[in-house]
Amino acid sequence: MARMTLRRLGERADLSVPRGSPQMGARYDADAFGRFAEAMARFLGTGRFIVGQTVFVIGWIALNTIGIINHWDPYPFILLNLAFSTQAAYAAPLILLAQNRQDDRDRANIERDRLVAARTQADTEFLARELAAVRLAVADVVTTQDLEDSLARLAKLIADHRTRTAAAVSERAVRTSRPGPRRSASERAVRTSRPGPRRRSASARCGRCWRPPLRGTARTGR
Repeated sequence: MARMTLRRLGERADLSVPRGSPQMGARYDADAFGRFAEAMARFLGTGRFIVGQTVFVIGWIALNTIGIINHWDPYPFILLNLAFSTQAAYAAPLILLAQNRQDDRDRANIERDRLVAARTQADTEFLARELAAVRLAVADVVTTQDLEDSLARLAKLIADHRTRTAAAVSERAVRTSRPGPRRSASERAVRTSRPGPRRRSASARCGRCWRPPLRGTARTGR
């Protein structure tokens, strides 16, 4: 008993091994059966199946109507109706199973599309924010067009300054190159005969430093 108990405890402790014998349900592959149901539903919905079933029904009725052959399903063709009922009983669940699997796939696709759309929207918003930040950063940066405009204005100012300087230089050269008015001999004689300004004496020129003599010195000199 002790050995059996220890063995059972050891089996329970090993979780990698399933406890008990394998069930029949574990051998059932729902995915494989679903694929089979979808294949049958696709086949039942084709024109080939309808044409084949129509030919089979016509042959069945013809063989059971002719008197030469032994009738295994005489009128009202109960066996044929039973076969159709059995077919309908199995066809309806197979079609429903195929529709359910298609609905599951559609829901999975819709969920995946929703996730992709949400991710795309998030990426778009992120890119829009990045573009706005780049535009704000680039707004204060001097572009090539700004440099070209500034250089064009500077070149225009330099050309205007050179033009004004050249005009002033040419005007000055014209003024200096013009001959002055000629004076006659009488005007030059009158100008030379005019007395010039009298020169001041030494005492007048140094009037600031000249001082009158002392009184005592004047009396003794007399």
